[in-house]
Amino acid sequence: MADDADHLIAAQLGADLQRVTPVGGGCIHAARRMDLDDGRTLFVKSGAGHLAKLLQAEAHGLKLLSPHIRVPRLIDQRQLPDHGYWIALEWLDLTIESRASKRDLGEQLRQLHAVTSDEYGLAENNFIGTTPQDNTRSKDWTEFFIEHRIKPQWRLAAAAGFFQFDRLGRIITAIRDRLEAHSPLPALLHGDLWSGNFGSLTDGSAVVFDPAPYFGDPETDLAMMELFGPPLDPDFLQGYGDPAVGRDQRKPIYDLYHALNHVNLFGSGYQSMVERCLHRLGC
Repeated sequence: MADDADHLIAAQLGADLQRVTPVGGGCIHAARRMDLDDGRTLFVKSGAGHLAKLLQAEAHGLKLLSPHIRVPRLIDQRQLPDHGYWIALEWLDLTIESRASKRDLGEQLRQLHAVTSDEYGLAENNFIGTTPQDNTRSKDWTEFFIEHRIKPQWRLAAAAGFFQFDRLGRIITAIRDRLEAHSPLPALLHGDLWSGNFGSLTDGSAVVFDPAPYFGDPETDLAMMELFGPPLDPDFLQGYGDPAVGRDQRKPIYDLYHALNHVNLFGSGYQSMVERCLHRLGC
């Protein structure tokens, strides 16, 4: 059932609301399908307070990625009178994965990763889930990942009592040992490419959602694709190409970032995932 905010959003879109249907949009924002009287069907997400900043960052990420990879088209974004915020995206009809869509995802991700910068990071900070993600630019990939990815997450987890803070020094040493000879071109990344953030369209093409972009090592996107799922699919690799030599040595580092973030977001159920990453790093 539509509420006052739904009607206000429709009015800000220049239309009257015909129908609103709650839909799954993750565990963060209120999400719904809106059918408007001008014939448009939109996917609308809204939130207030801290969540408003997340939506603004999501909109920025979609605009950044849209020239290079298929994302939902951003229709509009505005503030609500109660200091809330909403973004409206095109409505997309998704279907089950096919070999063609897996291959297309690989091709599109390869094109995204071909967009490069002269520094790691991004001019704007954003979020990974609801956790702030510091994108302060750096010329050094190892130091960027330690200072702006691993340290902030470990400190949050240690402050909450999940891990001992003094383990961090050994972790940093292990990361430096594995990354010191690795200087990838800073590539444009999706940043949060687990299986729930990509899908297949009815024409056989792929689409990605909810980015947390920055310029970094392409292997981080590949690692996230595997963290909660199977190894990279042969059809995907046909489109993407062969990953870099030595990826298996670096993967535990990139897995650690997202595993720590899941501890910080969802609690102790993910501690064992962190410990498995640390074991693979010899920590």
